[in-house]
Amino acid sequence: MSLERPYPPDPYSLLPQVPSFTLTSPDVADGQRLDVRFSADGAGASPALEWSGFPAGTQSFAVSVYDPDAPTPSGFWHWNAYDIPASVTSLAADAGAADGGNLPAGAAQVRNDGGSYGFTPAAPPHGDHEHRYFFAVHALDVPTLGIGPEVSNAVVAFNAVFHTLARAVLVGTYQR
Repeated sequence: MSLERPYPPDPYSLLPQVPSFTLTSPDVADGQRLDVRFSADGAGASPALEWSGFPAGTQSFAVSVYDPDAPTPSGFWHWNAYDIPASVTSLAADAGAADGGNLPAGAAQVRNDGGSYGFTPAAPPHGDHEHRYFFAVHALDVPTLGIGPEVSNAVVAFNAVFHTLARAVLVGTYQR
């Protein structure tokens, strides 16, 4: 079976445009290959993220990792954490641990598209083209999204889009 197919567009280019702010990582260089430790071929931890320059009215953040290049019509959500307090401007490596214990107080996460809670590492099919992993931090105008951990990733994204003041994106790649 061939997995040959076109690359889908940047998923955030399909949403209403919002201002940007700065997202950096000591672990991910924008447009560069993810280190094996953030993949299923390594330890599989979520990378550290740091952000700044978000709007003054920010009341909380949501952090997501999305692979639009998965061989599905809907891509693949690797992580969605939300209700991160506005006072938090970074997440340490492995903040996406399944038990949520490495997230800041008040924050929550939903099941990834693999069915487990927390960050699921990069694991594109062997022999598939390079996949892009969109690490996004959404600055929100509400302190909480008013959702629970049982909702889908699409529900998190749907609710966040109506409250997004600004968004910062960093893209890592991975291929097996």
